Amino acid sequence: MFFDKMETLDDLFEMQLKDLYSAETQLVKALPMMAEKAKDGRLRAGFERHLRETEKQVERLERIGKNLNLDLDGHTCKAMAGLIAEGQETMSERATDEVMDAALIAASQRIEHYEISGYGTAAHFAERLGHNEAADLLRQTLEEEQLTDTKLNELAKNYLNAKAM
Repeated sequence: MFFDKMETLDDLFEMQLKDLYSAETQLVKALPMMAEKAKDGRLRAGFERHLRETEKQVERLERIGKNLNLDLDGHTCKAMAGLIAEGQETMSERATDEVMDAALIAASQRIEHYEISGYGTAAHFAERLGHNEAADLLRQTLEEEQLTDTKLNELAKNYLNAKAM
């Protein structure tokens, strides 16, 4: 935990922001490895596109931190660390290219679902606390994460999973 005691929704909101910031900065480091491991060109391009998007999401979080006078550094999101570790473990497995691509999508969707949950919660907290600009920025990222999940799902269901059979 980041606080000796969380007493207010503001405290919890700050904790959520720090967790998201850590999660996104970890993901910025992991996405190039995922792109490199992907054999399908569409999947690789999707990872590369999401890396650029994630870098912008980090910038949004930094903007929120600056606007609210919060230091978002100094915390490690253990959930994201675990999700990335599982993904790295999967990437070290021996698999056909098609099965590896399907596995990369599965790992990526776990990450996206975690982020969707975090951003939805943080956006609601920001709104309740009257941090309207922060709420708008968090909702923008939430929409991007949801769209990424949808694209991954479509790529898996309509193409890559069938190739992996």
